[in-house]
Amino acid sequence: MLIGIDLGTTNSLVACFRNGRAEIIPNRLGEHLTPSVVSIDSEGTVYVGRSAKERAIIHPMESAAVFKRGMGTDREYVLGERHLRAEELSSLILRSLKEDAEHYLGETVTEAIISVPAYFNDHQRKATVRAGEMAGLNVSRIINEPTAAAIAHGITEKQDACYLVFDLGGGTFDVSVLELYDSIMEVHAIAGDNFIGGEDFTELLYRLFLKHTGVDPNSLDLQMEAELRRTAESCKCAFSHNEEIFMCCSINGQLHGMRLTLEEYERACEPLLERLRRPLERSLKDARVTLEEIDRIVPVGGATRLPVVQRFLAKLFKRMPEPGLDPDEAVAIGAALQCGLKSRDKELREVVLTDVCPFTLGTEIVMDNGYFEESGHYLPIIERNTIIPVSRTETVYTAHDDQTRVNVRILQGESRMAQNNVLLGELSVPVPPGPKGRESLDITYTYDVNALLEVDVLVRSTGFRRKLLIRSSRSPLSQEEAEERMKLLQYLKLNPRDEEPNRLLLLRGERLYEEAMSETRAWLDHAITEFEQVLKKKDRLQIQRAREKLKDILDEIEYGSN
Repeated sequence: MLIGIDLGTTNSLVACFRNGRAEIIPNRLGEHLTPSVVSIDSEGTVYVGRSAKERAIIHPMESAAVFKRGMGTDREYVLGERHLRAEELSSLILRSLKEDAEHYLGETVTEAIISVPAYFNDHQRKATVRAGEMAGLNVSRIINEPTAAAIAHGITEKQDACYLVFDLGGGTFDVSVLELYDSIMEVHAIAGDNFIGGEDFTELLYRLFLKHTGVDPNSLDLQMEAELRRTAESCKCAFSHNEEIFMCCSINGQLHGMRLTLEEYERACEPLLERLRRPLERSLKDARVTLEEIDRIVPVGGATRLPVVQRFLAKLFKRMPEPGLDPDEAVAIGAALQCGLKSRDKELREVVLTDVCPFTLGTEIVMDNGYFEESGHYLPIIERNTIIPVSRTETVYTAHDDQTRVNVRILQGESRMAQNNVLLGELSVPVPPGPKGRESLDITYTYDVNALLEVDVLVRSTGFRRKLLIRSSRSPLSQEEAEERMKLLQYLKLNPRDEEPNRLLLLRGERLYEEAMSETRAWLDHAITEFEQVLKKKDRLQIQRAREKLKDILDEIEYGSN
């Protein structure tokens, strides 16, 4: 069975295509969104999703979130005594989604299409594939998030139009210009920023609070910091219904508060909004499209619900965005539709998708302007936003007298200097010695929709040819290290899916107990103990009734009686 996965910074979703339509698969709690949070206790039990998010509040040292930003890097996240990379943490999210899909569909799931930010480079895409493999999935394709969202809108609405997909998630931002005409979905341009998202708008509110109240951030322990960030997240979301918010939090026994209007918050957000503006302008320029030629502005990602973002788009485009599909679900639906396209489902056979290369691909050369030579320059071969599949050839010449070999460095990026771009691989070919510039080589790059890059180097004088197929970037881990880490993940104990609602309730109760005082604590202690006694009996009907009773008690304590 093939599934589509939106592996998000803040939340992740899984979907499938069956019976002629895409459908979101609910997780073990019956919810569509699974928080991208992982927590591991001292015994090696893994908590994923809402239970991990709840546990992170009281056990921040054993929990990790927003790790998608570390994909493709050698950064390690410390969870207790364990050091895990972003792809390893992501594999635990993917494994949980895989199990949810298998339970819902009633069959084994072995294959997936996973979405990534359009501006993910080769290292980040390969890390996503590795995460899927560690979760027991064959990742048959990586699809760009805004492309998936555009597919979802274009196919479900069947309306020819020029779309601008504004994809602002929890930690990444993409913008794509696409056009749907005569059942052909053509991507014209992609731009983005992998280090801005809804989390940054929360972080700004957190910093504003510290500055306003004079609280020294170094005086906060990790649990207090996590609680303050959770309050900042709630207040950020409250701006959707209020022109003014009051953010308050008890720190070291003292109550601190800050009143903030939406207008004041919007002014503070101007540097973040400016970072959103630049990729927008770049995508329109690359697509050679004006604002007036955009028929639909499609918001994707939970952060597009923020009033400051909606007002920013309204001012820029002189109109409001048109959500259509749920912004949180559009990418997952698009990934599921791509599953239908891949399996050539009869409902989707007439739809054709064209995509573009998100980054420029090129090689390193010596620049000679007639007056001096300078090494380390970048020669683009396939420009960014070129429609794929594509093949391009550039001719280069030997740079030194009596040169016997030419080393072709395969690079990805936009900088004019080679060292600032991503190295994907290298090819070395022999050439006959002679004066510089006499020997010429044809370098051909061929790039397809599955992010496969074939590099073909031909020495013209001798006919010698060497090829390299790049399926992925070089892993920061050796093969032996990768295998050892996969074994480690196998030993971690994932929560049984049937116990998840009970575990979540107990973790929530534990948090509320820590936050409560006197009589409320005694009440909670009795209620939680009573529930734990029922769990030991393993009677499903009794457990369900006891769970509902405890939930009502926790709701009353946290939200008050209605």
